[in-house]
Amino acid sequence: MAEEKKEEVAKKAAAKKTTTSKAKPATKTAAKSTAAKKTTTAKKTTKKEEAPVAEVKSVEVVEEVTADVAEETPKAKKAATKVEVPVAEEFDWFAYENKGHTAEEKAKLDEVYDSSLTSIMEKEVMDGTVIALTKKEVVVNVNYKSEGVIPINEFRYNPDLKVGDSVEVFVEQLEDKYGQLVLSHRTARTHRAWQRVNDVLKSGEVITGFVKCRTKGGLIVDVFGIEAFLPGSQIDVKPIRDYDQFVGKNMEFKVVKINHEFRNVVVSHKALIEAELEEQKKQIIGGLEKGQVLEGTVKNITSYGVFVDLGGVDGLIHITDLSWGRVNHPEEIVTLDEKINVVILDFDDSKKRIALGLKQLQSHPWDALDQNLQVGDKVKGKVVVIADYGAFIEVAPGVEGLIHVSEMSWSQHLRSAQDFMAVGDEVEAVILTLDRDERKMSLGIKQLMPDPWADIDTKYPVDSKHKATVRNFTNFGVFVELEEGVDGLIHISDLSWQKKIKHPSEFCKVGDVLDVVVLELDRDNRRIALGHKQLETNPWDEFEAEFAEGTVHQGTVIEDKKDKAAVIALPHGVEAICPKKHMKKEDGSNATVDEKLDFKVIEFNKDGKKIVVSHTRTFEEGDDKPTKKKAAGAGNKAVDAVNQSNEKSTLGDLDALSALKEEMEGKEDK
Repeated sequence: MAEEKKEEVAKKAAAKKTTTSKAKPATKTAAKSTAAKKTTTAKKTTKKEEAPVAEVKSVEVVEEVTADVAEETPKAKKAATKVEVPVAEEFDWFAYENKGHTAEEKAKLDEVYDSSLTSIMEKEVMDGTVIALTKKEVVVNVNYKSEGVIPINEFRYNPDLKVGDSVEVFVEQLEDKYGQLVLSHRTARTHRAWQRVNDVLKSGEVITGFVKCRTKGGLIVDVFGIEAFLPGSQIDVKPIRDYDQFVGKNMEFKVVKINHEFRNVVVSHKALIEAELEEQKKQIIGGLEKGQVLEGTVKNITSYGVFVDLGGVDGLIHITDLSWGRVNHPEEIVTLDEKINVVILDFDDSKKRIALGLKQLQSHPWDALDQNLQVGDKVKGKVVVIADYGAFIEVAPGVEGLIHVSEMSWSQHLRSAQDFMAVGDEVEAVILTLDRDERKMSLGIKQLMPDPWADIDTKYPVDSKHKATVRNFTNFGVFVELEEGVDGLIHISDLSWQKKIKHPSEFCKVGDVLDVVVLELDRDNRRIALGHKQLETNPWDEFEAEFAEGTVHQGTVIEDKKDKAAVIALPHGVEAICPKKHMKKEDGSNATVDEKLDFKVIEFNKDGKKIVVSHTRTFEEGDDKPTKKKAAGAGNKAVDAVNQSNEKSTLGDLDALSALKEEMEGKEDK
């Protein structure tokens, strides 16, 4: 019986898995003590907590003794007795933590709670409700497990904000470091605004915006909380001069352009009324005719013309069609907002351009010009325009004549018209040509002064000597001025008897005063031929005897032209040519530059002013060579006179040049 009870107790203890079964007391007293403690603990827990506690049942606890011990100790068998001790079931901690709810009940409650919350994500825009307002913050409920707090300065645009209002918010963070939901109203407005602006651009919807302020070239408009730009040209179909009149007002616009890169929005008010005006323009242009006179309002003034509003369509009066007279700027004729009558000159249906005229409504000034005016009459006028080629003189309103620069002075030297007059000067002129059909007139002012060629024969007869001023050069001579309006030409061959001049600039320069003699006079063609060398005796008449063929003279080589010839300086400043083959000296070498040698004249050409000499001939002919003449030519007074008057000798003082050369060579040796 005892063994059967032991097995039954062991099975119950194992099935229930009580904590008391884990500690198996070795003695009957220990088992009772343990059971008593657990019963007491269970009772205390029941009193302290209101949570449900497992029922306590009496259980038989029997001392376990092994079979071997029982067999060896008979007294122990007698001592084994049946004892009933109350044992507590396992404590339900889940029910304790969830206030008595089971796991299934807890799952159902969580599901109901989660379904009551809004599913939100970071970086999205959503609507929330204001649940509290303070001086610094606005508390917004978005049906999330926590509310968001937004600075109240983000609602400055809405001073009437109150609890219960619905507002847009942007979820910055679901949870910051304090576990707080982070929201932004300003960012939400920007996101929603950009989305709406893009939708409006696609749909072409008309929106309303608030004009905040004026800026360069236009206005700043608040559209959905975004600052958009309204160009001045897009405010109205007509130019707006006062932008300030629109500041602080609400206006309707159309979004015409968005720059996503720079986050710029451009709106237009003009686009709203252009469609209506386009249809109106078609009707107006359809009823236009050339020559029709209409009344319009001056809309805009530019440097090239005037735009006139004809009642919904614009026309242009070009500056040349404003007045028959010369107009520097259209503001001289019309003013802004002035009502004027204009005539239609031309129009283009396809391009919707209309050309207007104002001066065509008045008679042409040339028609009113005095019919008694004729060529040769004197007129007075005002200088209105000056160009390099002449000046335009207004002799009557709308009637102008041209004074060419050549008609301003008798001088042959071309100058600019600015040298004689300026814009605004009152001048008197003579009518040179008059064409009423072509409406052209040419004038002159030099005709009011005496013509210097009228008595030219008396003032400048042939062979008379005068002083003249060098004005300019040509390849063939020098132009000089004898007096204002009287010019003459000195040919290059008439500059010097001795020097061979390649260009006149070698002989003189502009501004020099030269002595001249009149060689020829052509009054009809207004030409005078002058000479300079003719004031001196022709030295070649004397050179013909001095440098006769066969005479020998000492000369200096001043230029070596290599394979061709050399230039030899002879006495009296005369230059001669020595062919290359005649440069050979007696020792077989050739003469060099700056070397002084005897030369024999082998050719003399008076007309061509040419002398050819040879050094070789001086020693090849032996004793039969002619006696050398003195270089000084002391007996020839005419030659001496020429030498004294020759101020521009090519060679100069040969002895001085030789001494200078020796001095320079000596310094180089040192």
